[in-house]
Amino acid sequence: MWQWFALLQHELLLFAGIFFLIGAADDLAVDALWLWLRATSRVTTPVRRRAALINRPLHGPAAVVIPAWQEAAVIGDTISHLLASWPQTTLRLYVGCYRNDPATLAAAAAAAKGDPRLRLVIHDRDGPSTKADCLNRLYTALATDEARSGRRFAMVVFHDAEDMVDPAALGLLDESIAMGADFVQLPVEPLVQRHGTWLANHLGSHYCEEFAEAHGKAMVVRDWLGAGLPGAGVGCAARRGALERLAAEHGNGLPFASDSLTEDYELGLGIAAQGGRCRFVRTRGEDGRLVATRAFFPDRLDHVVRQKSRWVLGIALQGWDRIGWAGGLLEGWMRARDRRGPLAALVLLTGYALVVLTVLGGLAIISGVGEPVPLTPLLEFLLIANLAAFGWRAAMRFAFAAHEYGLIEGLRAVLRLPLANVVAIIAGRRAVFAYVGTLGGRAAGWDKTEHGVHPVRLGMPSGVQSR
Repeated sequence: MWQWFALLQHELLLFAGIFFLIGAADDLAVDALWLWLRATSRVTTPVRRRAALINRPLHGPAAVVIPAWQEAAVIGDTISHLLASWPQTTLRLYVGCYRNDPATLAAAAAAAKGDPRLRLVIHDRDGPSTKADCLNRLYTALATDEARSGRRFAMVVFHDAEDMVDPAALGLLDESIAMGADFVQLPVEPLVQRHGTWLANHLGSHYCEEFAEAHGKAMVVRDWLGAGLPGAGVGCAARRGALERLAAEHGNGLPFASDSLTEDYELGLGIAAQGGRCRFVRTRGEDGRLVATRAFFPDRLDHVVRQKSRWVLGIALQGWDRIGWAGGLLEGWMRARDRRGPLAALVLLTGYALVVLTVLGGLAIISGVGEPVPLTPLLEFLLIANLAAFGWRAAMRFAFAAHEYGLIEGLRAVLRLPLANVVAIIAGRRAVFAYVGTLGGRAAGWDKTEHGVHPVRLGMPSGVQSR
């Protein structure tokens, strides 16, 4: 029995060690590129005067679209804050509501306060369908307005119902589109949570370090390499013509596939596949704060798992089917990075199983039931290499989180690594089972998360984190 136990432990250790090391090499390649770009000043974070961006006249009319389903708790604050932050008269805000969601519709209407720039669009079907389907309804509404007025929008900006926009963001997006970009993504900066239980605060705040690293490093490298940029669905804008070309590709005249769970991810890649120029624009104001979209992220375990499993299902699994591997070696590398979620979850699960087996094996040795098994040179190498890789990964996570949120939050980011890993394992399992269900013919729905409090309710002005 002990020999079988030792064999199982050895094989699992070999499997986990090899795949952990492959993932570490992938991350290290991106880290090395980013460090080289920073050391040679090939990429920088420019500093801009916020007032100049806020007061910048738009080079053409802009449409902002927000799909909403059961968002009565936050949609009013989002609308009022957005309209106050972006005073440009050529802005039109389209908010999509469903006919069977009167609470969201009433909250959105109350927030308008007579501002003629708001357009409430009621979907002609019961919700929830999918976010992509709601966006298609909003696209139809803005296209109808264009036909009636005889004036086309220059760009379409995408946001979610819980977002707190940056006052300087609209001017920066407009400037980037005017300079030739077809798709622009600004950073997303989750807000540190302090208004819930201990577990809820850490569940909601673990997004901070993930986005700090992804939008401080990975997207910067991706932009410099010229690869397609996946949209985040918030704080991004598409040139009107690029959106129209996407709509023409689908045959039905709509830019999004209504059954897609990650239409935002596909948006940037779709525009890049057409030859469009995609930009990730990372800029700070003179106050040192990023020009970014901010929001509270889910803080309940079931909501966090639901959101992350939707990302894994849409990007890693359905993305394989929907957008394939076209684009050459560089694009293939980026898409492989995007789609490693299910495999990463399996390897993490194997790693935690090894921890349990190691503890049981140690107890067996102490009690005299088993005897120590010497490590082979290969396993010794894998253990040392993976330990060094983990130390490097923890250091990078600390550095990026501390840079945006302070030293204390940087330390918390490292301590939250096991929590993030457990969430990834559960979400990966849920995504795989959901994908199997779709292969059997089950339709995928919005599967959205709930939002209970908007940052402006807690007195948090745009761009200020609670430290």
